[in-house]
Amino acid sequence: MSGQDTYTHGHHESVLRSHQWRTAENSAAYLLGDLRPGAQVLDVGCGPGTITLDFAERVAPGQVLGIDNVEEPLAISRAAAAERGVDNARFEVADVYRLPHADDTFDVVHAHQVLQHLTDPVAALREMRRVCKPGGVVAARDADYGGMRWSPDHPGMDRWLDLYRAVACSNDAYPDGGKLLKTWALQAGFSDVECTASAWCFATPEERAWWGDLWADRIRQSSFADQAITHGLTTREELETLAQAWHAWRDAESGWFAVLNGEIRCRP
Repeated sequence: MSGQDTYTHGHHESVLRSHQWRTAENSAAYLLGDLRPGAQVLDVGCGPGTITLDFAERVAPGQVLGIDNVEEPLAISRAAAAERGVDNARFEVADVYRLPHADDTFDVVHAHQVLQHLTDPVAALREMRRVCKPGGVVAARDADYGGMRWSPDHPGMDRWLDLYRAVACSNDAYPDGGKLLKTWALQAGFSDVECTASAWCFATPEERAWWGDLWADRIRQSSFADQAITHGLTTREELETLAQAWHAWRDAESGWFAVLNGEIRCRP
């Protein structure tokens, strides 16, 4: 991301809470076969670095670089690396549109839940392709908000999804980016594109409590809430109603929520 892009979620604690749950196993399983010892890896939009550090443990003694467009989550990444004793990962602020690396530097270039938030995901993929070695892989995974499903039905949840997509579109981003990954990859010049899909599912009482509470908190306190109001799309009163809808879903014994994710593995 660069200064021209607006990250819809922001970096409120409720957002980082969900990011820190992510692992290579639950968020990048489609890429694990490419993470061989000695590989050089670039993790674009690494956030608090949980996936990045998993990569580092798999490719050691290879080196992993995690980048983000702001410093705030990288402090968490560095602290986590120290706590886990991972010494082959480092974290830097960088712009995905202008990566400070030579051509053909990395064996794996990865972005998780990044491209959907960019105003020009094709340009980002071109830059990721530039720094990937011949024979390497450029990989991306993004949610498709249009493919999110839940039960039981609730009008407040319907309104939440409509509002989220409206805010993202107001930021010139792509909330349904998961289904567009192949299109973007082809436009970026890749001819060898492997496509897969996978889903997160939250259904147990513990999963519902975690997922429902963090979204209720996001609706009340995150940058998403501020942007929704600034764009004139909602009010604080409505946001509170939507947070309560998430709590109603959380408390329903039959509660179930699935997040569809598109995935691509591209060869330069």
